Parts: sequence; C-alpha cells; structure tokens
Amino acid sequence: MSTSESASERAYAAIREGILNGTHAADTMLGEAGLAARLGVSRTPVRAALARLQDEGWITVYPKRGALVRGMSEKAVADLADARLILEGTGVQRATPRRRLAVADRLAADIDHQKQALADGDLRRFAELTVAFHRSFVEAGDNLVMLELHDRLADRQRFLLFAYGDTLLARSDAVIAEHEDLVARLRDNDGPGFVEVLRAHLGETYGYGLRRLCP
Repeated sequence: MSTSESASERAYAAIREGILNGTHAADTMLGEAGLAARLGVSRTPVRAALARLQDEGWITVYPKRGALVRGMSEKAVADLADARLILEGTGVQRATPRRRLAVADRLAADIDHQKQALADGDLRRFAELTVAFHRSFVEAGDNLVMLELHDRLADRQRFLLFAYGDTLLARSDAVIAEHEDLVARLRDNDGPGFVEVLRAHLGETYGYGLRRLCP
C-alpha cells in the first residue's frame, strides 16, 4: 500500500468512526481543511475518504463548501428494523435445537458484560457488545449469505445505538430484560416466540427518539 493510500485509509477510518460514534453529528458540515489538520494529513487523502463515504451514503459532498453528515430518515430506520427482524428471526428459526441452546448458553454470559458496560456508562463498549449479541442470532442459522448481509448493516446499528445513547442508558434495565427474554426463548427452543420478542425489542429500540434522527 502506497503512502497516499495509507493516508486515505486512515482518514476514511477516522472520519467514518467519528460519524458512527456521534462525534460528527447529523447535519454537521465537515470541511476538508479542518479534517486534514485534525488528522495530520493533506487534503488529498481527506478528499478521497469523503468521496468514499459519500458513495456509502454517510455524507453529501458539496464542492468548495464541505461535506454534510447525513442522518437516517424515519423510513431508513424502519427499513433497518425490518431487515434485522428478517435476518435474525430467520437465523434462529432455522437453527437446530442443539445450536439454539449453545447460543443461549454463550449469550447469557455476554449479557453480564452488557450490564457492566451500561453500569459504567460505556456506550462504545455496549454498542459493540450489542452488535455482536444480535449477530449471534444470524450465526445460529448457519447461512453465510445472511450473515454477510447482517454484517453490512452493522455500521447502521452502531450509528443508531450512539444516536440513541442517552435513551439507551435511561432505559438500560428494560434493554437488558429484553435481551434476557430473547435468550430465554432460545433456551426454550421457541422460535416463533423469539421472533415476537425480537419484533417488540426492535420496536422499542427504534421507536424511542426516532424524530431526533430525521434529516
């Protein structure tokens, strides 16, 4: 990898992370010069990074003005919830009883880590634990294409978790209870029940503070 490619990758990773964790909030205008100075690179790799982020839908570039960070519309949030319900629900329903039990055993321990992250107010750690927690439901179905699709949605999950940060921390007990209910349905080998609990959980997660994310 050349020096310019390396600088572009570093700029892309840093700006993208700033968007996902809320440092660069929706409707913020990012300037090439300011980003370049902050990241310690020239404008050229920053420009390449911004073009890539625009292709991915995170920003809109306005020549000579900068790049506007996009939010997620109400429809985009609802579409994400629908896609996750299909992928995670199908993964669990197609899993064997033995595999469901194995996933339940593993996730029960993971919930303890989630509790600690919320108690510490560590939203970054909680977001990563939550993304991995829900990924496990797709993994259970042993379908690599479905897992790939779910992974492509992971950054949108992170974006919303950070955007809903205050709300998540405020209702942390309810979030944990919903996660525990999902694990209980796995342990009971109740595929249809799992889907209904997941539907309600996603509705609660994406229903709170929805208007705050609309562009």
